[in-house]
Amino acid sequence: MRYNYDLDDTSVNPRKIITGILITLIEIAIVVLAAFLIVRYGLERMTMSGNGMEPTVKDDDSILINKMSYKLHSVKRNDVVVLRQNGSEHNYYVVQRVIGLPGEKVKITNGEVYIDGKVLDEKYDFPLMKNGGLALDEITLDDDEYFVLGDNRNDCEDSRNASMGNVLKSDIVGKAWIRTNSFAFINQIDGFKKSDSSSSSEVK
Repeated sequence: MRYNYDLDDTSVNPRKIITGILITLIEIAIVVLAAFLIVRYGLERMTMSGNGMEPTVKDDDSILINKMSYKLHSVKRNDVVVLRQNGSEHNYYVVQRVIGLPGEKVKITNGEVYIDGKVLDEKYDFPLMKNGGLALDEITLDDDEYFVLGDNRNDCEDSRNASMGNVLKSDIVGKAWIRTNSFAFINQIDGFKKSDSSSSSEVK
C-alpha cells in the first residue's frame, strides 16, 4: 500500500489554532469581567420590604438599582433612591423619595412640606401628613445631606424619624430604576400624578 504525504500542506496550522483559542478565551474573560463590573458598580437587584413607599413600590416588589446614576448626575428632588439604613454596609436597603436638597431649609406645617419658607408643589398627590416629626421644627440640611420621605406618608419611617434623620450622600446606593416584576419605571406612577395647579410661590 502506498501513502502520499504532502509536507507542504498547511491546511491545519497549529499556530492559528492556538491563536484562535487564545482570542476566544480573551473574549470570554472580557464578557465575564464586564458582567462583574455591571453587577458590582452598575446594577443591583433588591426586594422591597414593607409598605412605606406604596403605591409607588409595594411590599415584595423586585427593584433594579441603577448604581451609576449618581456617579454621573446629581441627586434631584423627587428622585426615588435606595439607601443604606444608618449608612452601614451590613444593614438592609431602604427606598425613599428625595424631598429636601443640600443647603435647603425643610419644615412640615399642617401636613405640607415647606422648602426655604415656600410650600413644596409636590409632583404627586400624596396624602397630608398627620405627623411632621423632626421637621415640625425647621431643619437646615448640610452640604452633603438630603431630606427623604416615604410615599405612604402616614405609615412609613423616613427623615421625620430620629431613627433615620437626614440622609448623607454617601449613604445613597443608587436610583430605584425599574420594578422588574412589572417592568415599569419607578417614577411613572399611573393614577397618582396630580394636575398642574402650582403658583409662583411654590417650590418645585
